[in-house]
Amino acid sequence: MNDQIHPRAPETATCATPGPALGPAHAPAPGPAHAPALGPAHAPAPGPAHAHGPTAGYLDHARVGPLSRPVTTALATATALATRAAPADIDRLFALGDAARVSAARLLDARPHEIALAPSTSNGLFTVAAALHGPGTVLVPRVEFPANLYPWLRFAGRGGPDVRLVDPVGWRHITPDLLRRHLTPDVTALTVSAVDSLTGYVAPLAALKEVLGPDRLLIVDAIQGLGAVPLEADAADVLVGGGQKWLRAGWGAALLLIRDRCAGRLAPGLGGWAGVTDPFAARHPAPPLPGAAAHLATNPDFPAAAAIGAAVDDLLDRGGPAAVGARIRATLGELLDRARQAGADVLLDGLGHHERAGIGTFRLPGHDPATVHGALEAAGVIATRRGEWIRLSPHASTTAVAAELLADALHTLTHPNTLTHPHTLTRPNAQSRPNAQTQEPICPTT
Repeated sequence: MNDQIHPRAPETATCATPGPALGPAHAPAPGPAHAPALGPAHAPAPGPAHAHGPTAGYLDHARVGPLSRPVTTALATATALATRAAPADIDRLFALGDAARVSAARLLDARPHEIALAPSTSNGLFTVAAALHGPGTVLVPRVEFPANLYPWLRFAGRGGPDVRLVDPVGWRHITPDLLRRHLTPDVTALTVSAVDSLTGYVAPLAALKEVLGPDRLLIVDAIQGLGAVPLEADAADVLVGGGQKWLRAGWGAALLLIRDRCAGRLAPGLGGWAGVTDPFAARHPAPPLPGAAAHLATNPDFPAAAAIGAAVDDLLDRGGPAAVGARIRATLGELLDRARQAGADVLLDGLGHHERAGIGTFRLPGHDPATVHGALEAAGVIATRRGEWIRLSPHASTTAVAAELLADALHTLTHPNTLTHPHTLTRPNAQSRPNAQTQEPICPTT
């Protein structure tokens, strides 16, 4: 059954922190604003995490992507500019936001003014929810990650559209056929994750937009796909994606895409002083800036802007989402093969090659999931447990050592009386950590 959630009397305001607008548009002065791609330097060395990267068995990029070297270089450069704070340095610092938008526009096949920098995916989604006014109804898959649910619930009683939760059919949370059955005349938008955070299922964005048509908005939470695999981003009217996972850019900045074709339907609900044409005018209100900047409240975290810009540049320099995604999918395929060989059940095992992103999830029948998760971590395999499922999420930098670590750990679980496994490698630095967590801590990750 689908729940229709109607507006209610406003509660005490609990809105998210407003997002940023653009800094002054200064061309970057010569200097390393965005660090160049380093190629093999991204590959982690085996053993415990150290200054050069995570452990060889780190398979948890869907939760947190360890900072890449270009990102750490960009952060250091931006911090140095902010530390000196000479006028020219401040100009260069502000220009990092513009440079990041230009890079993001290349990645998303957009125009730079259609991109703004929000503090996070959640903040960007709240920004969009504040901008989309009622009447009408926004469709939200019932099993959508809550970061893409609560913005719509919060604004449903504050002038936004009603919220209708759509029950999934199986593990594919939204399909064109399912969407078609829910397109009543009052529906004005669908919001959906580009990649499901548990199954890795890639939503068919182009097909969903075709069903919606030009008069309904397709709003996309892209954080689990951005930087991992190619996305049908041109189908999205609005797209939001943070940098702390697959882009390996850390926290503090997210890309917010609002295409010109839908800009007239979104009022600047959270737009603040930095989102207007003349913020230092004697009288206000002033007209909003053109493009996505109109929706954001203040300046970005400029070091975070430098980081996400460097991450996008690095992604493009390494061949873009298609090349990086091919490596990620190949590595994930090998990991899931090793899990199957150990007798594991793979969630949504029938997905086609391009239907799964960088996430694969399995369970080991007859074995307690917490025990499995703890054994993996003790063997140097870092993954996330969600209930009965173990989620694997490698990156392009993940080496073949990770598959061997996984295979050895699963073999030890399924053959407890066997001392060695045929594929066992020498792992001098793959060691357990004391008091290893067997469940993902509650924190703002997906």
